[in-house]
Amino acid sequence: MSRTVAVIGGGYGGAAVAKALESEADVVLVDPRDAFVNAAGSLRALTQPEWSGNMFFPFKTLLTKGKVVRDRAVSVDANGVTLASGEHIAADYVVLATGSGYAYPAKPVSDSVSEARDDLRRTHTELLKSDKVLILGAGPVGLELAGEIKEVWPDKQVTIVDPAEELLPGFKPEVVEDLRGQLDALGVEVRLGTALGASPSTEAGQAGTFTVTTTGGDEITADIWFRAFGTSTNSDYLADGKLTTRNAQGQVPVTENLNVKGHENVYAVGDITDVAEAKMAGYAMQHAEVVAKNIVAQLKGEQPSAAYQPLPFPMILLPLGPKGGVGQLPSPDGPFVAPAAMVSEYKGADLFTGRFIGQFGPTAD
Repeated sequence: MSRTVAVIGGGYGGAAVAKALESEADVVLVDPRDAFVNAAGSLRALTQPEWSGNMFFPFKTLLTKGKVVRDRAVSVDANGVTLASGEHIAADYVVLATGSGYAYPAKPVSDSVSEARDDLRRTHTELLKSDKVLILGAGPVGLELAGEIKEVWPDKQVTIVDPAEELLPGFKPEVVEDLRGQLDALGVEVRLGTALGASPSTEAGQAGTFTVTTTGGDEITADIWFRAFGTSTNSDYLADGKLTTRNAQGQVPVTENLNVKGHENVYAVGDITDVAEAKMAGYAMQHAEVVAKNIVAQLKGEQPSAAYQPLPFPMILLPLGPKGGVGQLPSPDGPFVAPAAMVSEYKGADLFTGRFIGQFGPTAD
């Protein structure tokens, strides 16, 4: 008798789990969007709107055997998922893969491909007529956004502000030094240990000249600003406590096998887990491999044995446009500092588009 696997969330981890299991079980993928979104391409699509066609992949090309339900989960228990429509999907196995939310434009806000692309075009028009850009947040998103802006408009003045005292804390000094050198060469000003006394008077992503004062008393004048900080775990559908208790960040406790603690048939992948590591697409896809192996084992009547071990150091591929960027990758000898050419080859040149075309088929264009 065939078993049902309900995968909640069709992002990087959820889509990978669904694809891996559709030949092994009846897979039902639940997601409110009409396509898989390669959010890694969102910032480039902002500066180059024609590029947005590379971001979206129809779910129907992802799953040739499985079923896709375009809806939102409102409750989950060990026996399945209840949807906003009122429908209940009974399942033998449940995989939580709803990821996290991040400020636009790092992630589109619309569930529709056409509306998401319209949003990016509108914001592009606002950015086009702005000479001075302020980015709040010097994490990977803020840095990547600065690189994409400078790639298209090298003469725009870009300033990044962050209350943190250092760039990429926890990474090797060589990575940080390389990053600083590339930002200086691009003409990006980074002000660390600095916050704003008050938010800009304009809305994020809308053109309009404003002046803000930092907590140190300096004034910054810009024509547009973007928020590049603040994540929120997409786990509100677990608030009723029927499945598990979430931590303060909205994440769920998991075992080394990535089971939700207390449930042998429920798993979690990606940002929603309480695994102690950065929340990145690459990790979510590694989680997906572990979960797929364990569910396949259970379907065969075996004990799940695949375990996930976080790296003892952080890794990153941080492009600054299609050719620049810095990276730190795992190697047998510990963290390896990746040069810009390698960052470009692995990520920056196409932002994983080729990988997802191979996995999902053509884009939504």
